[in-house]
Amino acid sequence: MSQSPRITVIGLGYLGATHAASMAELGFDVLGIDVVPEKIESLSRGETPMYEPGLEEVLRKHVAGLDGSTKRLRFTSSWEEIADFGDVHFVCVNTPQRRGDLACDMSYVDSAVESLAPLLTRPALVVGKSTVPVGSAERLAARLAELAPAGAGARLAWNPEFLREGFAVEDTLHPDRLVVGVRDEESEELLRTVYAGPIGEGTPFLVTDYATAELVKVSANSFLATKISFINAMAEVCEAAGGDVSQLAEAIGYDSRIGRKFLRAGIGFGGGCLPKDIRAFMARAGELGADQALTFLREIDSINMRRRAQMVDLARETVGGSFLGVRVGVLGAAFKPDSDDVRDSPALNVAGQIHLQGGQVTVHDPRAMKNAARVFPTLGYADTALDAVRGADVVLHLTEWGEYREIDPAEMGEAVKQKVLLDGRNTLSAARWREAGWTYRAMGRPNA
Repeated sequence: MSQSPRITVIGLGYLGATHAASMAELGFDVLGIDVVPEKIESLSRGETPMYEPGLEEVLRKHVAGLDGSTKRLRFTSSWEEIADFGDVHFVCVNTPQRRGDLACDMSYVDSAVESLAPLLTRPALVVGKSTVPVGSAERLAARLAELAPAGAGARLAWNPEFLREGFAVEDTLHPDRLVVGVRDEESEELLRTVYAGPIGEGTPFLVTDYATAELVKVSANSFLATKISFINAMAEVCEAAGGDVSQLAEAIGYDSRIGRKFLRAGIGFGGGCLPKDIRAFMARAGELGADQALTFLREIDSINMRRRAQMVDLARETVGGSFLGVRVGVLGAAFKPDSDDVRDSPALNVAGQIHLQGGQVTVHDPRAMKNAARVFPTLGYADTALDAVRGADVVLHLTEWGEYREIDPAEMGEAVKQKVLLDGRNTLSAARWREAGWTYRAMGRPNA
């Protein structure tokens, strides 16, 4: 292709909006599509559908053409416009957990291909970025060839995303690796053109078959989930044996074969990816007859979910065995810092459980309170951390926002009824809070 390929992005949620804005930042003309009119309208005004550091700035820059060039980024609801415009079509739709079982819901991906393919009258590359069960690309490639008027000119590639919420723009513009599953050299070369910027910076570009590309994302998420649940399991052992899981994690983290990242014990992982991805991986392995290979992931999932209940149990024990009439201040609602995402959030789940057991719960989060209120409208919400803990019998730190590490324990001590802090993320300084007269407790660590 002599000129720069024109790019479309199908699905404008977290992944799609980030990818569309980042592709424009890399210098491409981009057209995005979504079935939700309100989403198209807000993005066209330069407003993001979610909080992601740096995303709105990049979006506004290219929607408004503020970089001194013509506008590179537009949005539409027309499939005909998408098909006519694009040389490379990125499929970025959601793949949630299917209702009633562990498997992945492929209906959005299937719908995207069914809508686009019949309109592809000239050569084009459809690139899947959504996280899908292994084998999906093979099936979708056949469907694409069957439906597209361009026939063999309509090709499929799979290019899994590895975005971390809070770092998604950086991860798209400067990824730590690029993986593409392709069947022909033409598709590979076109993707090398799309990602010429990151490749030029030294980002590894790995070319695989379809199945391997699909497996990379779920394998990476499963490994990460395993590491997190391992240290949380060690926290349970430390509690039984009288050890300190923070010191344990530090000691084993110095081993270069293990590493120190994601070895902080707490209330576990959540969000829209890890939990549903490992469950879908187990379900797909069962369909392939390889279910025994991933039985360990059932325990990983179990350990993770158990941590939430254990935090609720610890809080109940701390306040005397019952939440009735107890005021609880909660710091954090998002599943992780630098995000407003409350999907499967351990923090919000713990707050909700305590509320359902009779506690008077007030929550603060720097970004996620609107989303949290949609999920748990009966919880109390406060504009500041200090207001959230006012009159509290116990304070729970459940999302590790940086600003919570800067809280003055003495000032907060004047607002609460009882100076009791339960650190569900093991990121606050135990010594600092204890010196200010607080009872500080964290799972897997000694009480004093």
